[in-house]
Parts: sequence; C-alpha cells; structure tokens
Amino acid sequence: GSAMAAVRDVEIDPEGTFKYILVRLQRPGGGEQRDIVRGTKAAEFHNHIFEKVNPEMEKLGYDCKCLGGGKIEHNSKDKKIRVFGLSTGYGKADHSLTVEILKKEYTDYEITWSDDKK
Repeated sequence: GSAMAAVRDVEIDPEGTFKYILVRLQRPGGGEQRDIVRGTKAAEFHNHIFEKVNPEMEKLGYDCKCLGGGKIEHNSKDKKIRVFGLSTGYGKADHSLTVEILKKEYTDYEITWSDDKK
C-alpha cells in the first residue's frame, strides 16, 4: 500500500556511532510486512528509538515489533557503515538483515557487520 511506501527503509544519523534498532512493521491481521532500520545519537537507550517510531507507525496503521538492536558506525566521508553490538533490552538484531536494508539506501557504500561489542 501507499502508506507503507511512504515509510523509509532507513533513517539513521549521517555521521558517527550510535544505537540502532531493527523494526518489523505489519498490518494487523497479517498481510504485508516490512523491516526498517532506525538509529540516532539522540537516543541514549534503544527503547528511546522504539518509543518514537512506534506511535508514528501506529498512526499509519501498523503493528511494530522490535527485532533487536545494536550499533551503527556511519562514516559518510569514506562511505562506510559498520553494524555491530547488541541491545541489552531487545537483544541482538540480525545484523546481516540490517545490512541488506542499509544497502537499499546506501547503494555506493561498503557495509559490513560483526558480532563485536565495540
């Protein structure tokens, strides 16, 4: 649907290292679903990101589920993104899935992931 198209796959800070979460959007009662990546330095904890995303998506008619989190290191100068770490509250996101989603938005970047904590 057009509402789902209006939701961006990725919204992350343009630079720096920050927390991120992987969120699954679903139409109530099944139907279409989609995974999105959200991350920002403004969030001290992973749940701060979810608490912002969830109401926005509910307004569009989606159920949101956090699939886990981690950290993103975004180097826009070198066009590199590194996905790593985990969320204490939500557990570790599937970073390989996160990388696939990031690649849709950052097509000319080198994007890697690892289970490293730092």
